[in-house]
Amino acid sequence: MPAKMKQENNQATEKGTRISGAEALMRSLEHEGVDVLFGYPGGAIMPTYDALYDHRDKLHHILVRHEQGAVHAAQGYARVSGRVGCAIVTSGPGAMNTITGVADAMIDSTPVVVICGQVSTAMLGTDAFQEVDVIGVTQPISKWAYQIRRAEDVAWAVSRAFFIARSGRPGPVVLDFARDAQTGMVDYKPAQVDFIRSYRPVPTPSDDIIRMTAQMVNLSLRPLVLVGQGVELGNAREELRHFIEKAQMPAACTLLGLSALPSDHPLNMGMLGMHGNLAPNVMTNQCDVLIAVGMRFDDRVTGNLKTYAPQAHIVHFDIDPSEIDKNVRTTLAVVGDCKETLRRVTELIDEARHDEWIAGFEPYKDKERARVIEPAIHPTEGPLLMGEVVRAVSEASEHRAVLVTDVGQNQMFGCRYFQYSEPRSVVTSGGCGTMGFGLPAAIGATFGAPERTVCLFVGDGGLQMTIQELGTIMEQKAPVKIILLNNNYLGNVRQWQYMFFHKRYSFTPMLNPDYEQIASAYGIPSRTVIERADLDDAIREMLTTDGPYLLQCAVKEEDNVLPMTPPGGSVDEMLLEVE
Repeated sequence: MPAKMKQENNQATEKGTRISGAEALMRSLEHEGVDVLFGYPGGAIMPTYDALYDHRDKLHHILVRHEQGAVHAAQGYARVSGRVGCAIVTSGPGAMNTITGVADAMIDSTPVVVICGQVSTAMLGTDAFQEVDVIGVTQPISKWAYQIRRAEDVAWAVSRAFFIARSGRPGPVVLDFARDAQTGMVDYKPAQVDFIRSYRPVPTPSDDIIRMTAQMVNLSLRPLVLVGQGVELGNAREELRHFIEKAQMPAACTLLGLSALPSDHPLNMGMLGMHGNLAPNVMTNQCDVLIAVGMRFDDRVTGNLKTYAPQAHIVHFDIDPSEIDKNVRTTLAVVGDCKETLRRVTELIDEARHDEWIAGFEPYKDKERARVIEPAIHPTEGPLLMGEVVRAVSEASEHRAVLVTDVGQNQMFGCRYFQYSEPRSVVTSGGCGTMGFGLPAAIGATFGAPERTVCLFVGDGGLQMTIQELGTIMEQKAPVKIILLNNNYLGNVRQWQYMFFHKRYSFTPMLNPDYEQIASAYGIPSRTVIERADLDDAIREMLTTDGPYLLQCAVKEEDNVLPMTPPGGSVDEMLLEVE
């Protein structure tokens, strides 16, 4: 065993039980507390699946219909549970089918461990049947990628993988499991990796940085707090609330951070970004101190960096040092676990009032409410609108459900008009923007939070990208409430074509199948709503039906998500209407 493994595993030479590498994997997963696996068997991973057969009582395996679905389901499980999701697939095409999910999990900081089969070590590099260089492919898009070549390394590798995936800024880890390592024998002993010499997952800021940050907050007259998913990942929801309430600081949330602050909190000014709310976007360029907590200043939030908050001192709380000054130059960087750093800063800040500053948000909120929100959620005529469907489902579920979306207009309408009262209530593909994410992620969410209602909003384009996962829903009876917003278009692309390409709808109209017949074939109850008068009854039927349900809503074909910051535009130059 290499020296580094001895140090990290701290495993003595005493003998345990002699078992196969595949069996060692099963016991290691159980040792890590894994209880759900999403996967698809194949040749190179078959010894592991044979071992799994004897662990079915502890490791609940969900057979997906495509390997991409396994990773997205593991993501959905992780996002709502706060635990590490786990996917297991075979080599070659099986492993390659997980790549989109690995990249998605990396950019959205989702802790998953993906275990791939691989050809035997003697055949590596020979272009053997279903051999692919999984490590070479996944190293740039994962926190760690490692090839297990010996049965003796299984326990160490699994413990290290889960430690890396869940610690610090979470993310995906890939284990490439050679076939002879699966069949080889080992004197098994559980491993416990909780330290890696080259890896510092949680930096600790100095007392001086904490003190300087508190001073800057105290001196601020127009503070604005930007809330990212890091608050959810760090379980710092209460610490955030104490922080903003003590100094009465308005806050706004990124797409992935929406449920970190309840929608009805008086200091919650709404959503940031290209399709966010008008007030927080405009006021970003009027605040004097901009305090970012667990967010990465991506381009959909900042718009044109040259015009982004040029007047403000910027304080950045983040656990990942690589995010500091990556996009936006900071005045102060508070690098550490925000659950701890927020608490420390809050102890030092003064109680304050910013009534006049907060009142400045109201005219923009009123303007958006009158011109965009009310027409979107309470239309009086015409076809159904996406916004009204989303809000009606949110209200019917008492704003306590988990929102899962696919990508496109369904995502933006979903996140804008759903409302949140519980933590970990938003599951969507943020950084990667992966169409097809929604259906398998929603399946995973039902296993990660079985006590909650899971509502998936999906478009007709995204649904067809992973529609085979209806088979997984059928087999598992996963209670996903699927709300299909069907506009017979690739809606988001069509909107851009409408606004920026002279209404040239190049290959965005969709000829759709009969989704009710498809749902029926999978034994999933369904209903189609065309008339507004039928919407509330259909939603009640969906939410009171045990198990899965497909509610298809025939929505306005050329509806547009507004407000919108045009690409390359400034955050305070949002469009409230289009010609």
